Amino acid sequence: MKTIIKLSSIALFLIIFASCAKRTVTRVSPDQQIDLSGRWNDTDSRLVAEEMVKDAINRAWRSDFVNKTNKKPVMIVGVITNKSHEHIEAETFVKNMEREFINSSTVRVVQNAEFREKMRQERADQQEFASPDTQKKWGRELGADYMMFGNINSIVDAINKKQVTYYQVNLELVDLETNEKVWIGEKQIKKYITN
Repeated sequence: MKTIIKLSSIALFLIIFASCAKRTVTRVSPDQQIDLSGRWNDTDSRLVAEEMVKDAINRAWRSDFVNKTNKKPVMIVGVITNKSHEHIEAETFVKNMEREFINSSTVRVVQNAEFREKMRQERADQQEFASPDTQKKWGRELGADYMMFGNINSIVDAINKKQVTYYQVNLELVDLETNEKVWIGEKQIKKYITN
């Protein structure tokens, strides 16, 4: 009985000691690639957005539009659906895409439907509460020429302590007036994970 009590006391001590181990936190550069789990992460989101935007803006649809209208195309980055096996915050990827498009200075980006409604509510409030010289006028919104949408898929193959995770991002850019698909992009990421 004394042995059981001693062993229980030692086990309890070890559990308490292990739980008191100090955690260290080190600040790192946000663009430093760190892959701890093998799941989709900030680096994947950023790199895929950069590559796909670069591909999209260098295709014929954009130069055709500029030559025809003599202006930059206006676009909405719409819904990107996560159909993968894990939780991926698609909004982060959408923001990465919007940032890349805007920073390219080759297209103009407008808000998606959810935020347009919030902006319209603010404009309506201004009509009642703001001074006339600062009120923003109705009917001055930019109409989008194109909308981008797509999905993120994944396939997992695992055995014992080895796993391969494959991600595929598919995006489409559609002319809002004609419903014509003017660009289709695809990017794959494959990760080999061992435990």
